[in-house]
Amino acid sequence: MAWVGDGNNMANSWLNAAWRLGFPLRLACPEGYEPDAALLARARERADVVLVHDPAEAVRGAHVVTTDVWASMGQEEEQVARERAFAGFTVDGALMSRAEPNAIFLHCLPAHRGEEVSADVIDGPQSRVWDEAENRLHIQKAIMAVLMGGEAL
Repeated sequence: MAWVGDGNNMANSWLNAAWRLGFPLRLACPEGYEPDAALLARARERADVVLVHDPAEAVRGAHVVTTDVWASMGQEEEQVARERAFAGFTVDGALMSRAEPNAIFLHCLPAHRGEEVSADVIDGPQSRVWDEAENRLHIQKAIMAVLMGGEAL
């Protein structure tokens, strides 16, 4: 599993998943944009978790490559600074070629084509972003059903 980009809430979620499930995780984040240090340390207790600053190193041999937007809602004023900091962190065809040949690409959406991911990757045969979005929809519906008094999970 390879994460490329900001050490944001999504990177922290992958750290929590690696801690819980014990899968190997490599994160590539620009300096100054690393994930939560406490979550990183905790994940390393149960999983092989590596933090690097080189996306090519993170995706080498990965089965899954994922990313998120560089500037989330509320960070719009940081857009220009983040574009500079994240130069070289775009998941494009060249970067995906370093992953396993059958690797898949994930993104929590919405995506900014040409920024954190190239159009040829997000719209290409390795992309599973629409399957990911559909699965998330069904999980959210199940949670709503339980919260509204439906069957327990």
